[in-house]
Parts: sequence; C-alpha cells; structure tokens
Amino acid sequence: MTVHATALHDGWTLTATGGPVPAELAGLRVPATVPGSVHTDLLDAGLIPDPYVGTNEAGLAWLHTAEWRYERRVTTPSPAADERLDLVLDGLDTVATIRLGDTIVGRTRNQHRSFRLDVREQMSRAAGASQRLTIDFASALRHAQEEAERIGARPAAYPHPLNMVRKMACSFGWDWGPDLQTAGIWRPVRLERWRVARLASVRPLVTVAPGLGAATVTVHVDLERSGLEPESSPVHVVARLTRPGAPEVPTERHVTIAPHATTGTLTLDVAEPDLWWPVGHGDQPLHDLEVVLSTTDRHAEPDRLDRWHRRIGLRSVELDTSDDEIGTAFVIGVNGSPVFVRGANWIPDDHLLTRITRDRLAHRISQAVGANLNLLRVWGGGIYESEDFYELCDEAGLMVWQDFPLACAAYPEEEPHRSELEAEAREHVARLSAHPSLVLWNGGNENLWGFVDWGWPEQLAGRTWGLHYYTDLFPAVVAELDPTRPYAAGSPCSPRAPLEPGHPRYVHPNDRDHGTHHEWEVWNRRDYTAYREGIPRFCSEFGFQGPPTWHTMARAMTDDRGEVATRETPVWRLHQKAEGGDDKLDRGLAPHLGVPTDFVDWHWAAQLNQARAIAHAITHYRSWWPRTAGAIVWQLNDCWPVTSWAAIDGDGIRKPLWWALRAGFADRLLTVQRRPDPRGGAPVDVLAAVNDTALPWTGTVEVRRETLAGVPLGHAVLALAVAPRSVALLDLPDVVRSPDDPGNEVLVAQWRPSDDDPGGPATPVTAVHCWVEDIDLRLDPEAHDVTAEVVGDGVLVTVTAARGLVKDLTLLVDRIDPAAEVDAALVTLPAGATARLHVRTADPGPLAAWVRRPVLRTANDLAAVRPRASRPPRLPPRGSR
Repeated sequence: MTVHATALHDGWTLTATGGPVPAELAGLRVPATVPGSVHTDLLDAGLIPDPYVGTNEAGLAWLHTAEWRYERRVTTPSPAADERLDLVLDGLDTVATIRLGDTIVGRTRNQHRSFRLDVREQMSRAAGASQRLTIDFASALRHAQEEAERIGARPAAYPHPLNMVRKMACSFGWDWGPDLQTAGIWRPVRLERWRVARLASVRPLVTVAPGLGAATVTVHVDLERSGLEPESSPVHVVARLTRPGAPEVPTERHVTIAPHATTGTLTLDVAEPDLWWPVGHGDQPLHDLEVVLSTTDRHAEPDRLDRWHRRIGLRSVELDTSDDEIGTAFVIGVNGSPVFVRGANWIPDDHLLTRITRDRLAHRISQAVGANLNLLRVWGGGIYESEDFYELCDEAGLMVWQDFPLACAAYPEEEPHRSELEAEAREHVARLSAHPSLVLWNGGNENLWGFVDWGWPEQLAGRTWGLHYYTDLFPAVVAELDPTRPYAAGSPCSPRAPLEPGHPRYVHPNDRDHGTHHEWEVWNRRDYTAYREGIPRFCSEFGFQGPPTWHTMARAMTDDRGEVATRETPVWRLHQKAEGGDDKLDRGLAPHLGVPTDFVDWHWAAQLNQARAIAHAITHYRSWWPRTAGAIVWQLNDCWPVTSWAAIDGDGIRKPLWWALRAGFADRLLTVQRRPDPRGGAPVDVLAAVNDTALPWTGTVEVRRETLAGVPLGHAVLALAVAPRSVALLDLPDVVRSPDDPGNEVLVAQWRPSDDDPGGPATPVTAVHCWVEDIDLRLDPEAHDVTAEVVGDGVLVTVTAARGLVKDLTLLVDRIDPAAEVDAALVTLPAGATARLHVRTADPGPLAAWVRRPVLRTANDLAAVRPRASRPPRLPPRGSR
C-alpha cells in the first residue's frame, strides 16, 4: 500500500492551563481550529478583541506567559505486524509536549521544524480504542528567559530574548510588527501508516550545460526504513520527468536500492531543454517530476509504497563575487545571464500566520509582479515560507532569496541550539530544492554587521554569537544537499566579512564596494538625497516610511469616538513601531514637500514623500548597472495595520510607494542623474536610459526645457541606441540642462521610437525633472481640469494640465471603495498633457467625489497648504542629486 495519511484537523479543543489567564477564560474549553493559533481560536470564539485594532495589542500582553493545551480523541485500527504508524506534526509554535494517553511521545522547541513520532507501540497497546491526544504549549518567552539564564544572555535588537528559542523572531515584535507571541498547531498534523520504506526526501538538483543545449536533473532520494520489513527487502524507485505539453514522452529512469540502504540517485538527461527564466527574461515552463517507490520494479498500484510529485524548472543559477578594480561584485546570474535584481523584502503576510491562504499569497505575488519586481527576499526574522509561496513564485518567475531565519541578534551555538539549527536547515534545504524560483540561500539578517558595529563583543564577553552557523554549518548543509545554489554568509556581507577584524583581508560587512549593502543612514539620520552619494555593488535593504492607506487606518486605527486616530493619540503611537518614527517622517518631509499641519494633507504628503524617496534610490541604483547589480527595497508587504516601510499595507491595499516601484523598476527607464563632467569641473545632469530587455532600445529622445506653464525655453533631440540589458548616458546640451529660473522651470524628456524599433509597439517612456524641491517650485494648486464619468466596470477620470505642470497625480481610491483598482498613479503631466485614469469598482458612488480632495491628490495640492518661501528658489549643492 502507499503511505496512508489521516488528517487530524477536526475535533480539537483549547484550554488555558497556566499563566496570568483572565478569570473568564480559566478552565474554559474552546473549540480550536487546526492549523491555527491560540490568538485565532480565542478571536473566533469572541473571547479576545482583534489584536490589530485600536490599542488591543497592549491589552493582550498576558498571552506572552500563558500556557495552553490542545486536545482531541484519536481512534485508529491497530497497525499490522509490518506497518509503521507515525504522528506527523508539520509545525508547532513552539515549546510543546505531545502525549498519547498518559505517555509523552515527543517534545519540541522549534517552530521552524516538522516532527515525525513513531507511535506504533502506543497505538498497538490501545488495540484500536480511542485515545486522548494532547499537545501542551508552554510560554516561549519564559522558555527563552530560562535559556538565557542557563547559558548567558546574548544581545539582540529588541528587549525580548528572541534569539534563545527557535521561533519566528518578529513574533516578539519588530519596528513594524506587533508583539503577540503566538502559540499553537500552526501547520498540518496527521497520522501516517506505511510499510517497508517511505520517501523521506526527494531532491531534484538541476544543472544546465554551457551553451544551454542540455540539462540534467539528478534526483537524490532519501528513504526511511520501517525497521519491520525482512532484511532481504530491496526497494525500487522510478523517476519520470514530463515536459510541458508533452505527457506522452516522459523521460524515465529506474534504480534499485539494496536492503538496508537508504539513499539512491537517478539521473535524467534532457536535450534541448525548455528553460525556466526570471520574469522579464523569458518564460517559466514547469516540468512534472514524479518519483515512485515500490516493492517491485513493476511500480503497479498494489506494489507502490510511496509517491512524490512536484513541478520543477530547468535552469542554472550562479553568483559572481569576483574581485574587480572597485571591490567585490555581487551579481546573480540565471542560465549564464547576469540579472539586475529588481526586488523587495518579504515579511510574513500576516502576523497570525495561519490566516495566510494560497489565494492571499497569489494576490500578493501578482502585486509584486505588477510592481515590476523579479525577486522577493524572504527575510530572516520571519519563517521558511509554505509550499504555496514557492510554487506561486515558480509560476510567476519571481526569484526567491531565502534567508535562514536569524535576524538582528547574536545566536548561541551551545546545544541544543546548534542541533536544532542544523536539523531545520537540513529539512528546508532539502524541501525547497525542487523550486526553480529559489536562487540564493543567505545566512541571516544583519548579524555579521551587528557583531562589528552594535557593541556586541563587549556584551558577549567571549560567548558564542553564531559565527559558526554563517561560516561553517549553513554553507556545509547547502554544499551537501543542494550544491546547485549559491550561498551568502549574511546580508549585508562582504565575501570577506566572516574574517575577523584585524585580518589583512578583512572588509567591513556593510562596505558599499564589497558584496551586499544595507542603506539605513537614509531614513535614520540623513535626507533621501544622500542615496545618490553612494554606489553599492548590491543594495539588499533600503527603505523609507509612510502611513497605511486611509481605509486601513479607518478600520484599525480609530480613537474612542470612532474617528481616524491622529498622531497625538495612543492608538497612532501603538501602530508606529519605529523609534522616533514620526519625527523622522517630518524631518524627511521638511526639505521636500514641507510639513502640513492638517492631518489629511500630512497623510498624503507622507505617503508621497515615501514614494519619492524610494524612487530617488531605485533610479540611481539602476543607472549604475552593472556596477550596482541589484536593489531590494524594504519592504513589499505588512503583517498588520501600521505605519511602515511597506508598499502594500496590512489590508493588502497598494500605497503610492507601490506605484513608485512599478515606475522605477520598469523595463525601460529614462532618469536624470548626476555624473562627472567629462570636460572637468562640477558634476552635471545627464539623461540615463536604462534598457532591461532582451532587445536594443532605439529611437530619439526629445528633450525640452519649459516654464511650469509650458512656455518653451530650450529644445534638443538626442539619438538613442541602448544595447540589451544595458544603460546609456546621454549628454544634455546646455540649452536644456541649466535653468534660468529654477523655481519656475521643468525639463521634459520623451522617447520617440524609430520606425524599425525592434521593441514592437511603443510604450511611452518619459522623464520629468525639476531642479529644485517642491517647497521652492511655484506650483499652481489649480493647474488642472478634471472630469469623471461612469464606464462599464467603474469610473474614468480625465485630468488635463490646463494651466501648468501637475505633479504626482494620484487617486486614493480606497477613500471610496477599498476593493477598487486604478490603472495608474503618481502621474506627472507637463503643461497641456492629459491623463485618463481608469478605476475598476463596483461602487462608483457620487462622481463628484472622484475629482477633488481627499480622493484626487497631487503634489500641487501641498503648495496651497504651506506658506510661500520668503527666500528665492535655490539650486541644490552640486553632486547632491
């Protein structure tokens, strides 16, 4: 028989067994959903308020030290003489004791692992009778505190000892996340009956030959023997690989595994393979791979022991960390082609993990692709994501950078910590080896940097801090189980960073010229114009905060009167987790848009400034390809309603930042940048043309300097010829490069395709550049005319810049309908231009609402709510933009 699984997801109850539990919950038996958590079960039962709403998070801190019991009855026939019976727990959060009847059958201390417990003996003793299955959860916080006392505390970025227990680090709170410290059965649980052997893991490792004319899939099979079969029992494995659209001609290989042996290897050769490519670089064909384990080589159903199936992609991945005249490169290549990474950091999409469905992940990944991303970095303070996540990334062509889950802390290397980390690393490197989207394993987040710059050596006083994991354990596991994928020791990290300071080849782990870099001086201490002062080889974190959408605030961040909380209220402060966050927001606004006093205007300005800051960085980084080989913005998503760095808020609604990502990461980009003047002297403005397509980009660029009202002042036509996957810098003639009156002038560059442009139908590419900040521009708040009309699936809003430049035209559609989708935002219109914004909505509402504040917003609006500058407009210092 094949492995027979019985899901154990029904009939559970939850009971508090210890800790500071409110009197009304003591001894109460609550229906429990599995997979689930204590928080979701209590919330479903109406016993706690929504922790995401108001100040409820603070009122639920008692859950940090409570203890809980999940319980149900289990009845199963007594196993046959040659059968194993296993209790399989795919994920327990976190410190748990498992009992069948009165017998302890297992203990766990790791949320990131699955556990398989042989319960044949216990079930045999019951002879098919009903037994009680209980899982007791102790407080992870108390466990971590006790562990810190046992082996000595280690420094971490947050007060809780998150590094003393293998639990999702951000469960203890982060500068964008709540401190809820969940507990529960968070992944499936089942009973499995099997005989002779089962497939413990299958690792299909793909290599592609130079020239891409052939591929090889080496299928590594690891077995677990039951220990009950006759000693002379060989088993047989067949692997079948089916090309997309060609099920009639599978590639098939067979191997016999000798008695007592537990490993086998099958090699499948594929001529002229259909290769998997990242989105924007090619297609994503997925091949069906089936592995069958049988008692005979017939592989018929009666003989079958186990079956494994995945869809895999044929591709190679490389990481170039070679030294050059600048420092050390960090370039991800797929199928031999270097890829500029257009990425975003990914956190768990809901702090209450079991509410994350496949449909929700599919929507979020669609949003990522819609923002022109080609990579998500699964950040080290979260989890190893579900199969759904990686499968959806495989289908979408989104590359995945996977951190091992260690973040912003010193991690002990004493037992049992070391063994737990090795076990989880082995499990997940093997589990994820089938996914073509996974292109990099990374040792952890900011731990190498933390040791050097955050005062850890003095606090550690010689105690272990995790270096062994990053330099020995993790690379060894990856090299053994999946040598087809590259490994990096950390982010940020110079390839030389693991060397101790003082070594002659040592380089600081956050050195811009070597490997990956995190840029946090901007936001924390410096204005966003400072992004352009550095040229990192690969920026794997940079970000700027902005508030969530108005609808999300209105749902979750309200005061006692039910109105949206303002910045002076406790509700607002609870949903702003960054230290000094609001002060940094105002400090960031002041030199660019000013700081509005009205909260509605401040909300729009803060969202707009977030979008502009990140656009400023992205366009700079892209203009330096191939010296800069990637930009991974912090962060794509939120896990609850909060002011944060995310482009998509906790309710899944796109913020203006999302549109900045979409524009900044477009396949073709025109952007005004500063470069050294080849004639000597101060840096000058140039036009950078970024072509991240497989075809040349040709035509002309019409460049004009004009007043904000559209009066012509200078004109030039530049020839454009940019090779595939390249950047060209176009010199700007003096007549358009330098303004006479910077507060009243704008530069507009528009691409005009040639008749034989190989790119096919032209997509407009335009750059609009002002020489001074908005606070010094004489923007007209009434520069536009607008109309709205109902169309078949929503509303069409038409805006014309009738009287002058209109900057960053945006419809905040969630103000009317949170489910509405608009097809453009942050649209800048030179004088005389028109934009048509199509809103898909089932609730058009009054048309008048679509054409005015607070739904229709522009940067021009903010000119009406700040005092006119008393000083003449100023040009920025040379080299600062």
